[in-house]
Amino acid sequence: MRILILCTGNSCRSQMAEAMLASFDDRLEVFSAGSKPAEQVHPLAVRVMREVGLDISAHRPKSVREFLDQPFDYVVTVCDNAREACPVFTGAVGERLHIGFDDPAEATGTEEEILAVFRRVRAEIRQDFLELYLYQLKPRL
Repeated sequence: MRILILCTGNSCRSQMAEAMLASFDDRLEVFSAGSKPAEQVHPLAVRVMREVGLDISAHRPKSVREFLDQPFDYVVTVCDNAREACPVFTGAVGERLHIGFDDPAEATGTEEEILAVFRRVRAEIRQDFLELYLYQLKPRL
């Protein structure tokens, strides 16, 4: 089963969701991309994923254009900020879903306060994508 996770910068939420979902079942082919890819995966996203045993340090932000000619069973958008424009995937798609999360890259405050936001979003991603896996994806594998 092929799944594409989309957001704007492909530097935080979609990268975390890609790694988290892929960790649930090695039969899943999970990819992520953005409409306006950042230059690098956010260092705090790398850090908080490492805390739960998932290494995304070798990941890179990718453009949604890299995937337009590929078919996907699911395309999931994760942008939930009114100031952002989530990309629209125009390739062959079985189902389109939206599971929105706050953008942790917009967090302000001390380092610990910002890390707390990254950890909260990571936990929300884990919970919501685990539910997606258990109730929609796994029964179809």
